[in-house]
Amino acid sequence: MSQYATFLLGDRLFGLDLMMIREINRILDITPVPHAKPHIRGLINLRGQIVTILDLGVRLGLEPQAIAEDSHNLILKTNAELAAVRREGDGQGYSTATDLVGFLVDAIGDVVEADETTIEPPSANVSEAEGGFLSGVIKTDAGLLVLLDLHEVLFSE
Repeated sequence: MSQYATFLLGDRLFGLDLMMIREINRILDITPVPHAKPHIRGLINLRGQIVTILDLGVRLGLEPQAIAEDSHNLILKTNAELAAVRREGDGQGYSTATDLVGFLVDAIGDVVEADETTIEPPSANVSEAEGGFLSGVIKTDAGLLVLLDLHEVLFSE
């Protein structure tokens, strides 16, 4: 069984493997980076560490959303933090970035447990821009949970 942290972008429910998430916070004082790609929202200071914040909705081809009361940042574990988890015998095959990166999302949901056998491939009707970033779909009581391919979100052009 895997656990997924869920979050909303607009009215759609997305999920990331809980193993990949370092923390969830409401530091929304984001400093813009001039001439950055459109999906790079800016930088935050997280207890003395600089974190690059990506607007995940923009990255997935959605319209930019205003930061609202429910907005949060999902801060990802670094590769070094994941290496420590792998040494403990967990987290095989996980990879993120060398530096701290976070995703700006519209709202935080629940943690959902799912067996890997319940993950279905993304449907053929997702947009081409979005489709490359998806790894699968899980049917839940709350609707469809769309799983992100973290490597694609972080590194694809």
